[in-house]
Amino acid sequence: MLSYLHGFHAGNFADIHKHHILVCLIEALNRKDKPWSYLETHAGKAVYALDSEQASKTAEFEEGIARLWRAYNLPESVSTYLDQVRQVNENTVLQRYPGSPALVSGMARTTDQLHLMELHPGEAAQLKKVFSGHANVGVHHRDGYEGVLSLLPPKPNRGVVLIDPSYEVKAEYDQVVSFLSKAVKRWPNGCFTVWYPLLSAERWKFMLEKIRCTGIKNILCSELWIGDPQEQGMYGSGMLIINPPWQLDQTLDQSEPWLLELLAQRAGASRRLYWLAPSED
Repeated sequence: MLSYLHGFHAGNFADIHKHHILVCLIEALNRKDKPWSYLETHAGKAVYALDSEQASKTAEFEEGIARLWRAYNLPESVSTYLDQVRQVNENTVLQRYPGSPALVSGMARTTDQLHLMELHPGEAAQLKKVFSGHANVGVHHRDGYEGVLSLLPPKPNRGVVLIDPSYEVKAEYDQVVSFLSKAVKRWPNGCFTVWYPLLSAERWKFMLEKIRCTGIKNILCSELWIGDPQEQGMYGSGMLIINPPWQLDQTLDQSEPWLLELLAQRAGASRRLYWLAPSED
């Protein structure tokens, strides 16, 4: 939906959950000298001002990145993620939050390639402005599903795809399933990760079951609940990872309990890490 603007939600608890995992994935790729590709279906803007009218109206970042900014004794993977947030801020003052394009480009090497899809004209224009001097970053003003699919398999032929829609339209859940069923066939060794909101309608449960029924294997799911489900609003964040890097589940088991304690907002906060579909090995 072109009406959705992430600026109202930048730096909230779901961004922390999602982007911490994304940084873990990129860090795993960087352990090898071989270059990688990063593709994103719904890139948004590169950087969000937390004093903007949008961010100030909801102030969701106060229960997310602002809590982490003041925290101590961070797990190693969380510290790595926060280092990337610090790169877009001056001194010790939290003023801006990096979206996924900025996080990934901050960790990319000159040989790595980024392909960012964004359909919203204003957001796409902002992306192009930020990355105008980056030879290894391509910004595409086009439908994200169609755009990413057209580039698979990418060169370099190792890397990550992030699918991060707004889900404002119910059909988006089925679009994700349709996209994955085609994309994994074109790039079977790629790592695909899907963010999904935990809402009272529980459409995410049907989406996950449909993904499981595609026959795709090696699917890890991480879910973080900030409190008991409520009739209105998002009460949790989910990340589905196809072909996760070795020991990602162990890394998340070490770091996410700490994140849960930091981000919990009410009774019933919990987390779940499970294999939706195990590897065939």
